[in-house]
Amino acid sequence: MPLAVHANEKPLATKVLVIGHRGASALRPEHTLASYGKAIADGADFIEPDLVMTKDGVPVARHENEIGGTTDVAAHPEFAARKTTKTVDGQAVTGWFTEDFTLAELKTLRARERLPELRSTQYDGAFQIPTLDEIIDFVAAESATRGRLIGIIPEIKHGTYFQRAGLPLEDRVLAILAAHAYTRTAPVEIQSFEIANLRYLRGKLGNGHRNIRLLQLIDDADQRPYDVVAAGGRLTYGEMCTPAGLRAIATYADAIGPNIRAIIPLAKDGTLGRPTPLVHDAHAAKLELHPYTFRPENQFQARNFWQGSDPKAFNAAGSIAEIRAYLDAGIDAFFTDDPALGRKALDAR
Repeated sequence: MPLAVHANEKPLATKVLVIGHRGASALRPEHTLASYGKAIADGADFIEPDLVMTKDGVPVARHENEIGGTTDVAAHPEFAARKTTKTVDGQAVTGWFTEDFTLAELKTLRARERLPELRSTQYDGAFQIPTLDEIIDFVAAESATRGRLIGIIPEIKHGTYFQRAGLPLEDRVLAILAAHAYTRTAPVEIQSFEIANLRYLRGKLGNGHRNIRLLQLIDDADQRPYDVVAAGGRLTYGEMCTPAGLRAIATYADAIGPNIRAIIPLAKDGTLGRPTPLVHDAHAAKLELHPYTFRPENQFQARNFWQGSDPKAFNAAGSIAEIRAYLDAGIDAFFTDDPALGRKALDAR
């Protein structure tokens, strides 16, 4: 089927990068060394650890600070009393939270597949929760073995929440990056859905850490960054994606990370529509675009790329075709749950 989109926008970056979203999360439990290792083996240029904080101030890799869905914590009777409800970024969340556990306690847990109804659970119970230090050491060893640089793109999760909890991530992450020889020179890109912490990091980094770049993540157009909400502000992500908003982002960040559908939305019938001005406008502001997330199952893809009618079916060809449409639109990097497919889509161009 011919692609519906050919914007022919030239990427701003000299090389389009494949980012292993939470590692190779379509194939291994997310945010484990096994997931990162699979992503690297399959050709990822960067691996992405989402970072949250432990009770004793150690950044660890979890998509959220609530870990009931991604670990076996519910099967540990010694931690049953720690199940609670908290308000995280304005939303009530019930479960177990990393900030209520020491690192030693978290190390007794094992990772589980976050989407067991969709993806294999064969690796449940096999892997620990890694720290940022462990991830850096692992990537450094992989880089030396494979003879190529592998970047790290950590996301600071819930920045305002952890600051208010007395467990700020920003300075701790910078200190860990500075403590490792590998991350003093290898490509690093720190990302956040909030604004204030990226501005803070820009001030801290100055011009002395040229290997560290900053990525402003972008949520749905009608949503607001939580630090804006907490400060009583009204700025939306949609306003941030106007030409003026993008120029403001460019004063502290190097790239934006929108949802892929903000670049090419879906039509009413679920097929791929036509590109928005976002790529052009971001490039005009000298910002790269690193959108998220390409996934290999039918249900995450535009309908014209589906194979068969089962939403849960693994569809490699569809994912590759969809990625190519976005490459034609001019993106500079992209997050994918299956970096092998991302590599195929990119290398075949």
